[in-house]
Amino acid sequence: MRICVAGGAGYIGSHTAHHLAEVGHEIVVLDNLLTGHRSSIRKGTTFVHGDVADPLAVRKALKGCKAAVYLAALKAAGESMTDPVKYAKANLSGTLNFLEACIDEGVEIVVFSSSAAVYGAPVRLPIDETHPTDPENFYGYTKLEIERVLGWYSKLKGLKSASLRYFNAAGYDPAGLIVGLEQNPANLIPIVMEVACGVRKELQVFGGDYPTPDGTCIRDYIHVTDLARGHALALDHLASGGETFSVNLGTGRGHSVLDVAKAARTITGREIPHRIVDRRAGDPSELWASSSSAKELLGWEAEHSSIEEILETTWNAYRKNGLG
Repeated sequence: MRICVAGGAGYIGSHTAHHLAEVGHEIVVLDNLLTGHRSSIRKGTTFVHGDVADPLAVRKALKGCKAAVYLAALKAAGESMTDPVKYAKANLSGTLNFLEACIDEGVEIVVFSSSAAVYGAPVRLPIDETHPTDPENFYGYTKLEIERVLGWYSKLKGLKSASLRYFNAAGYDPAGLIVGLEQNPANLIPIVMEVACGVRKELQVFGGDYPTPDGTCIRDYIHVTDLARGHALALDHLASGGETFSVNLGTGRGHSVLDVAKAARTITGREIPHRIVDRRAGDPSELWASSSSAKELLGWEAEHSSIEEILETTWNAYRKNGLG
């Protein structure tokens, strides 16, 4: 199947595009390379250098595609609270432009990169797909609105879709084939690695007084390779007659910020100093998933998502970039 991967030179996108090619699909990557790496695009993959806001570039990338995977979005929850207009343009307008082109070009299936941020503060744990959706940050709001649009497009236009609600994507390709580092990362694990490498002086921990065992936020970390496989399984499910759905991709367990820092010290052999600072707006104290629906619907389970494998593969990527 010919598949367009929007954002396919980025962190999750490059892993997903690589896996889809590995299992036999023909891939077209659409990326503006603002945060992605051309070196992360698999050799032999068709590449269209362009933005999802550019109708001509999008239609060029979608030509002849039966399916699309959409990973082209801004994702820093904290930034979304201080610059919502930027996130509205990228995550709402850009996505809607892409979906319009999908309909015009006859694309039948879209797999959408959603987020656990659609749930907001948990009213129960683990979070399953029946949990209320009440985002606490603007980033989560943008993801939820696109999910709703996709639901309507499925009913009105026949565009079937899967919305994959990731928890915290982390790690790198275990084979070491993809090592393009995130630029200006806002997520915990790459920031921890930058401290370990000396790129940053210390780890700032946003809040030390949450109602958790060590006072720091707890999150569900999912290996990017497991996410990539989830995209492939979602595409297969829809292509074989499945209907539009939303599903969690997580591990069912959580690690605190200080847990991650401690494990990283062991794996890197570095001190990784940290300092507690004020909380960020829109940060729930705990988020971790139930992925039983993904197992039942797609046969998906996390296989590479121990915190040790996540940190080891990330540290390997930093060392391959000469930073370890």
